Amino acid sequence: MISPGDSNNLPDEPPSQLKREVGVFGATMMGLGSIVGTGVFVSIGIAAGVAGPAVILSIAVAAVVAGFNGLSSAQLAANHPVSGGTYEYGYRWLHPSLGFTAGWMFLCAKIASAATAALGFSGYVLHAFGQEHSDWLVPLALGVVIVLTMLVLSGIRRSNNLNVVVVSVTLFSLVFFVLAGLRTAFASGTTNLTPFFAPASGTTSPLAGFLQACALMFVAYTGYGRIATLAEEVHTPRRTIPRAIIVTLLVSMALYLAVGIIGVASVGSGTFATTGTQKAAPLEIVARQLDIPGASLVVATGAVTAMLGVLLNLILGLSRVVLAMGRRRDLPSLFAHVNGSTATPYPAVILVSGLIVGLVLIGDVKTTWSFSAFTALIYYAITNLAAMQMAVDERLYPRIIPWLGLVFCLFLAFWVEPVIWKVGLGMIAAGLIWHWLAGRFTRSTSKT
Repeated sequence: MISPGDSNNLPDEPPSQLKREVGVFGATMMGLGSIVGTGVFVSIGIAAGVAGPAVILSIAVAAVVAGFNGLSSAQLAANHPVSGGTYEYGYRWLHPSLGFTAGWMFLCAKIASAATAALGFSGYVLHAFGQEHSDWLVPLALGVVIVLTMLVLSGIRRSNNLNVVVVSVTLFSLVFFVLAGLRTAFASGTTNLTPFFAPASGTTSPLAGFLQACALMFVAYTGYGRIATLAEEVHTPRRTIPRAIIVTLLVSMALYLAVGIIGVASVGSGTFATTGTQKAAPLEIVARQLDIPGASLVVATGAVTAMLGVLLNLILGLSRVVLAMGRRRDLPSLFAHVNGSTATPYPAVILVSGLIVGLVLIGDVKTTWSFSAFTALIYYAITNLAAMQMAVDERLYPRIIPWLGLVFCLFLAFWVEPVIWKVGLGMIAAGLIWHWLAGRFTRSTSKT
């Protein structure tokens, strides 16, 4: 028997809750850190390759779709402020299988995005130093994943402070790019913008290319979901989350449109697309053609910090979803553990980083980004479906918002390359089989 005096010698129980220490500004910066990165520095080039100058319109369409989803996410998170995002919303407002599918798709989508960001970081760094060979692309990407993993393990407060610095540098470089390119864009007139609906690759129809670009650009906005996954760590979630998501989307949309218009108008969608897919550093190469001293260096610096911000926020957000799945036993209970001294889910962070490393080893930016687009669209389709089931007193916005979000998400999801959505459907099936088997094992264990 343990006497009262011995109680101080017992090991502390690990906390099961996270600390609320993030406000509106911090949540907005987290959202921008997740959005303003791979989407603007890499994916615009990829989308320009399939849509031509119409990539500009695809940026706007994707922003509208993201807006519907963002409002659905905001009201869900405001009413159910826990880590896990749509994974938790699916369980509460829909069905366990849909909740699990949402969590599974989120992990697939964002792990693919994180791998793309790591490779993008590597590409910009190597190109900035004049290294055209790809031998160091994967090793450098792996190195940055490991370093940021160690940072996240040290605690969210330190990670949040670094995120503010990273986002500030990134935003400055993008504003600089837009201002520096105005003269060249105006001098070119409409030369590089016509014909507007003409895929740069010439391998697909204008409509198919445009819709595929909309899907590819949509995933570039989905970092706002990072705010929802932080719901357990923000002050007054019902007020903070909606404001942070709306501000994040407005700022990122303005930046994406400005960068897209200046980039395409200055050098043409063909050049933009080639630099995006082959060099993985489109904005830096475009900046070199603007004849502005130091422009390429400023843009390259912003790109590098942006990729760091994306990786940082994705590792944080993904680990919180794994934490939530561990709590429900959809993943082993080990991943529900939160470290007592740093309030950080150590096992979840390590698992997420390991999966990112696995995709980085593939080294294919276009494939990972396309896969991220399909799985993200499915994830947000479930988000909107959950928002449709909310009671009247729970809603912050009209019911037509999630309806529109659901329709657009399901429509765009199947305009990515067929091989991508087929693999995505296979991943959904595999996940549901795992969920069923895990449920049976849990029930049989509880009976014994």
